[in-house]
Amino acid sequence: MKYVIIGGVAAGMSAAMEIYRTDDSAEITVLERGEDYSYGQCGLPYVVNEVIPSIDDVISRTAEEFREKYQIDTKTNTTVTGVDSDKQIVTAINTETNQTFNVEYDRLLIATGSDPVKPDWDGIDLAGIHSLKTMTDTNALMADLTTDVKQVSIIGGGYIGLEMAEAFHTRGLDVRLIQREDQLAEIFDPDMAEHIQTEAEKQGIDVVLSETVESFSGSGRVNRVVTDKNEYETDLVLLAIGVSPNTGFLKDLGLHMLGNGAIIVNPYMETSIANIYAAGDCASHYHRIKRVDDYVPLGTTSNKQGRIAGANMAGNRMAFNGVVGTSIVKFFDLTLGRAGLSEKEAQVLNLPYHVLVSEARSHASYYPDHETLQLKMVYHTKTNVVLGGQVIGKKGVDKRIDVLATALYGNLTLTQLLDLDLSYAPPYNGVWDPLQQLARKSGLA
Repeated sequence: MKYVIIGGVAAGMSAAMEIYRTDDSAEITVLERGEDYSYGQCGLPYVVNEVIPSIDDVISRTAEEFREKYQIDTKTNTTVTGVDSDKQIVTAINTETNQTFNVEYDRLLIATGSDPVKPDWDGIDLAGIHSLKTMTDTNALMADLTTDVKQVSIIGGGYIGLEMAEAFHTRGLDVRLIQREDQLAEIFDPDMAEHIQTEAEKQGIDVVLSETVESFSGSGRVNRVVTDKNEYETDLVLLAIGVSPNTGFLKDLGLHMLGNGAIIVNPYMETSIANIYAAGDCASHYHRIKRVDDYVPLGTTSNKQGRIAGANMAGNRMAFNGVVGTSIVKFFDLTLGRAGLSEKEAQVLNLPYHVLVSEARSHASYYPDHETLQLKMVYHTKTNVVLGGQVIGKKGVDKRIDVLATALYGNLTLTQLLDLDLSYAPPYNGVWDPLQQLARKSGLA
């Protein structure tokens, strides 16, 4: 059986290894447009702030290791230009030699990930304007930081924007965050985002809200950001305004896609065309709470979908049971976590809901060094089922978000959340966990 995988990072190599374990006679070819295989993209901001000493530390396995140890034909600098689903042939070009070649497949996995959004702004191609998605991006950014850079402008206040604001600040740079919306971190509700903005300003980040970037100016290199309201001097720009599925080269193939270009897959990672699978940031992700095919590009999901795609390609039937949108990020002294639906999303979906908000302690109040947690939970007014929640604080956020994610996955009600047998000792918790305290506030549990 000939397996071809387009994309050699999270989903692609998770699939390749699952095929390797499942099918002893597999012939596996991976086509990667870059030079690097199987690395942790989520670790790249910590390379920039030098918490991770070397960029090589985020590499799980190199292309050479896959070839030598697992007999997987890992090609680099290879851009796929087309797929013929009738003949089951992938056409690609080696960008180093400029040679075009074909690869036949019995099973094909599209695991091309996503690309940073790069609007068609005037001056967008000036030197000093960067994105952060790949190891190549990171190396280019790090090299640029060795120049006379003092003032950095980040366009976008999502997770990458926040992580990179901290990374640049840690390096002693002046940081400005420019956000088109009227709050940072749009996946949080406005009342919770206020805590994020307060932390940013406390750390000396210049937060600019409700301004839309229109262009960049400079002679060869960027030196100014122009918005619809102001102009800002800068030495370097980081674009962090989101990602889009890397599927443009497949537009004529006839695959069913979401509006943003993400390939729609079923629970077995099968697409609408026989023998073609998709996984990771280029694919759809079934949302268990919304009950629709959604787009929630996260490293955890990419690895899970890749493994499941590989198993199914090799004949081991396995289903992907969806996501609840769990995420977490470190931002200076705060940890920001959320899972499920925000209040804004519940409104958009026209669900009957109530909101619970509280402030709690990370552990028993009489034990030293407790910290304050800000909690918000959304639940369905007719069923009392938990729909989502957000937690922000200095410690203990990860524990609560993972409990919340588990409750969401299990479709638990407030009463069932209250009944959970959660761990307790004064250094770690109170006799009632903050989430359970929040559930009690409803008067229903």
